[in-house]
Amino acid sequence: MGKATQKRLYLTRHAQAEHNVSEDYSIRDAPLTQLGRKQSAQLHVDTANTIQQTAQLLVTSGLRRTLSTTVIGYATLRKKLEAEGKPVIVLPQLQECNYLPCDTGSPREVLEADPEYRGLDFSALTPDWTSKAGFYACDDGALKARARWVRRWLRERPEQDIVVVAHGDLLRYITQGFNSHEPWANVEVREYTFAQEEDEDAMLVLIRKVVQEGTDEPTSSETTMSGQVPV
Repeated sequence: MGKATQKRLYLTRHAQAEHNVSEDYSIRDAPLTQLGRKQSAQLHVDTANTIQQTAQLLVTSGLRRTLSTTVIGYATLRKKLEAEGKPVIVLPQLQECNYLPCDTGSPREVLEADPEYRGLDFSALTPDWTSKAGFYACDDGALKARARWVRRWLRERPEQDIVVVAHGDLLRYITQGFNSHEPWANVEVREYTFAQEEDEDAMLVLIRKVVQEGTDEPTSSETTMSGQVPV
């Protein structure tokens, strides 16, 4: 067996969003609720003097609920990294799994025009990032491949401590290799490392739970009892 890495990943599920409360999955790119914004602010309080002081990279999904969780909850880390010339990376591969409007992102130009997200690095958002087709398809095989891509991308980054903000369903694929029933609460942060330095699948090992600000509100696939929601 290969040697475990020293890299640390702080994987974070977004705060409460409108579709979590209303179960209205027709809300396009669902934003945070007011409670979700408060949860994100509490995340900042609880981590500003710990992981936000040591992390060397901040990466987020491009959906509004993850972007807002990032800029509110990791404000200290964002400011520190921007001073080093390292803006927040918006990574389309971190988007949520389903075909539903609430899990579909907005065009890059729309997000770049939003003052809340000014200064984030949207350069990775190609026009097809909202297509839910090809690499971004929502079938099980495509999702496993995308999660594997994310793990390998993170392992190949030079930074040792990385904060990632994503979604409940995708986090299950990333951490376990499939969409299990493992609950992820809103604004839950867990620390992981890689099991090996060179294994092809770049599998993760849980170290600890860091914080949890919200409750285990279901993802869209948990509520609909399917990880593959039809158009």
